[in-house]
Amino acid sequence: MSTMVFMKGNEAIGEAAIRSGVMAYYGYPITPQNELTAYMAKNMREKGRVFIQTESEITAINAVFGSSCAGFRAMTSSASTAMSLKQEGISHLAYLEIPAVIVDMMRGGPGLGNILATQNDYNQAVKGGGTGDYHTIVLAPNSVQEAADLTRLAFELSDKYRNPAMILADGTIGQMVELVEFPEPIDPADIPERDYALTGNRGRAPRKAEPKNSAEDLENHNLHLQEKYHACESAERRSESVYTEDADVVVVAFGFVSRIAREMVEELRQDGVKAGLFRPITLWPFDVEGLRAAVKNAKAVVVLEGNAGMMCSDIRLFLEGTKPVYFHGRMGGSMVNTDSVKPKVKHILENKKDWSELNGKEGIWTAYDA
Repeated sequence: MSTMVFMKGNEAIGEAAIRSGVMAYYGYPITPQNELTAYMAKNMREKGRVFIQTESEITAINAVFGSSCAGFRAMTSSASTAMSLKQEGISHLAYLEIPAVIVDMMRGGPGLGNILATQNDYNQAVKGGGTGDYHTIVLAPNSVQEAADLTRLAFELSDKYRNPAMILADGTIGQMVELVEFPEPIDPADIPERDYALTGNRGRAPRKAEPKNSAEDLENHNLHLQEKYHACESAERRSESVYTEDADVVVVAFGFVSRIAREMVEELRQDGVKAGLFRPITLWPFDVEGLRAAVKNAKAVVVLEGNAGMMCSDIRLFLEGTKPVYFHGRMGGSMVNTDSVKPKVKHILENKKDWSELNGKEGIWTAYDA
């Protein structure tokens, strides 16, 4: 029987992780994800599972490494500036093909920044913040319900591909309260045994994890990883398209900004503008084919982000100059204001070139002609 309750996004992720069979959580406090750490502190111990508040973010990611190597589902969470400290550990997890779930509740940057919600960790998460040719599976929820749903999916995909998976949300998702429904919990005993786990028993974990000291060995290992990533790209792309079939302009947005974008698209439709929305749910692997299908009949694409255009750079690459791409972004925790974007969308569709009255209002506005 499922359970439906009102919960904060941070707490919903914690409950979803527990119901997904996580056996160990390691974290260090940082706003705006502290409620997740607090939820795990209370509920993991009540269920006889491991909770440790570590002395640093570096310790947390390496403790996850140890528990996962021992055969248990393990996770950590943090936010932006502290996520930078976890990158070496995430790279090692990818290198040794060790599952792990990492939650990043984005806050303002660069550096220490502030505690307000942004989307400025896109590059770090999607491009891989550590050394090497690796990918982290990146899931971007836009609601508390989806944050819970994608947490379970993160554990499943992490196990399936033996690769770290990340929930990339922002402080808005973490702090907001919504109704969320949880499925029946998974009994950790029912999770398939990991044949690579280091148990200390003879005959277990036959695959050696020593460094690849020769160029040939390391390249062969990297080729194996790339084959796995290609398989993941083919099978795990997820996105949502709304009103894109007849859209003259398609708005692209992820995470909480996509909710603002959805509202704007509805308002533009009421004004007689044929607008649509494309929302990537997996930021890696990105649903490139879904994007191209969504914008096929559009005259222009508008990308909205809570950063200076990180995803927009990828959108331009994916579309290969076939459509004009416009970008509107806010930084530092300022929210996208649709009242300032809607006139620009109409301006685009009217083929006006004079932006003097519209430029410079609330954030960055950039045009890239096809």
